[in-house]
Amino acid sequence: MSKDNSPGASGSQTLSRGIRILEILSDAREPLTIDEIARRLGVHRSVAYRLLRTLEDHGLVVRDDAGRVELGARLASLAAGVAHDLQAEALPELTAVANDLAMTCFIAMLDRDEALTLISVEPRHAIASVAQRPGSRHPVAAGAPGKVILAQLPVTEWPAGVTAGFAAEVQDAALRGFAQSHDEVIPSLRAVAVALPLRGRPPAAIAVVYLASDLAVEEIARRLAAASDSIRGALGS
Repeated sequence: MSKDNSPGASGSQTLSRGIRILEILSDAREPLTIDEIARRLGVHRSVAYRLLRTLEDHGLVVRDDAGRVELGARLASLAAGVAHDLQAEALPELTAVANDLAMTCFIAMLDRDEALTLISVEPRHAIASVAQRPGSRHPVAAGAPGKVILAQLPVTEWPAGVTAGFAAEVQDAALRGFAQSHDEVIPSLRAVAVALPLRGRPPAAIAVVYLASDLAVEEIARRLAAASDSIRGALGS
């Protein structure tokens, strides 16, 4: 672990570490101990503790009775202000798709070199559904949403490290109008995505994630395409 023995970490370093803690907790999908957070952040436990106390003071993280840390409710109110118009128009469509297909439906948007989940809705009456938390992210060069996101960009704007195989799947997605994936981001999970191009915003995708389904991929894609058209129409895109 690195030790922070300087008189005071720079503001940018401290801010970066605080944001990284929020990302770690979001990716973990379960509460973590301070020691686990410090290890993943690569700092001494005392440094992680000071950062967590500040985040806790602002309601961005909370601790349970055992002292384990998870994201706080304050993040939800902050997230509600992000792309508010998109969330307002997309939520009914995502809810309808989730319930029609019995799959978790979400919107992912390009954020630097990652696909960031902006909004997510789980089906109401599904026997088993997959959690796709808003704020979760993964490399854009992986998964069905990443393929349709990259299909909206010129190759010169793709991140480094895109394999030839993935590039071929991006080109295939551009031709077919949808992409699919299996075991690419999370083991055993499948995803189908279509593009959600929105004026004045980074490239985005509307997608579903699921374990298994009797529905054909093409049928899933058609339902997503209808939702994409509806959202774009409501936003004038």
